[in-house]
Amino acid sequence: MPLDPQMQAILDAMPAAGDADLSQVSPEAMRPAFDSVGPPGDPQPVAKVENRSVPGPAGEIPVRVYTPEGDGPFPVLMFFHGGGFVLCSLDSHDALARALCNGVGAVVISVDYRLAPEAKFPAGPEDCYAATRWAAENSGEIGGDGSRLAVAGDSAGGNLSAVVSLMAQQRGGPAIAHQLLIYPVTSSATDSPSYRENGEGYFLTKQMMEWFWGHYLVDASAGKDPLASPLLAESLAGQPPATVITAEYDPLRDEGLAYAKRLEEAGVPTRVKNYEGVVHGFLSMFDSVDKGREALDLGCERLREAFASA
Repeated sequence: MPLDPQMQAILDAMPAAGDADLSQVSPEAMRPAFDSVGPPGDPQPVAKVENRSVPGPAGEIPVRVYTPEGDGPFPVLMFFHGGGFVLCSLDSHDALARALCNGVGAVVISVDYRLAPEAKFPAGPEDCYAATRWAAENSGEIGGDGSRLAVAGDSAGGNLSAVVSLMAQQRGGPAIAHQLLIYPVTSSATDSPSYRENGEGYFLTKQMMEWFWGHYLVDASAGKDPLASPLLAESLAGQPPATVITAEYDPLRDEGLAYAKRLEEAGVPTRVKNYEGVVHGFLSMFDSVDKGREALDLGCERLREAFASA
């Protein structure tokens, strides 16, 4: 279908990328612009926001803890931000973390994992897994119930959510009740039909994804590791129930749908929803794009259901 009118208006308002050669652009030059991006309006209030740190494999990992109104202990949602493993931060995804906190009624722990190229794969997954294990064992410190634990993330954060779920299975825990994968990166390959159809002109481009992967991986062969490309995992049997959200005009659409299909074939309860007429990143535009709000509401509903039965 054609682009959603609300989506088209946002794309029309974005500065034209033109024919910029990303190979000549450094992550340091890109980060300030992405860190300052956020939806219009004031962020949703939550009962409490606290910056703290948790132990990690290479030192302390900064996290931001969002606590909802009400009486705990609350279920715990680990949130891993997108940005191609290279860009974005706790600040760039503050509004989405707040919306998840309120929409799910959970303590949200947003993880400031190490970014590439300063810290290449597998630094990010190891940080996210360490923070998740900490939450399972110590969430009582922040009013959480570590026995009700889920993971969520957008784009690269969707990759990290899937990968942490794989790591938890491989390493004997913690138990994860649900994985919310929002237009996830699941493969380092950039040759799917959706890459060919949507690789230019729809915000996220093929060139940008190749730039991200080039910074994230030591070399191309590392992309064959299932902890980099979870779509290549030998088996997905026993993985946590999942919600997979994809966008029609997204280069990552097909790999998200392929991952959902593999989860379903492995017997994992999976809900997949491909939103038509929208581009990568649309859920974070929930204040401006109705389909973004619909997708956010779906994710929150699925997480609430998972926590209710955990």
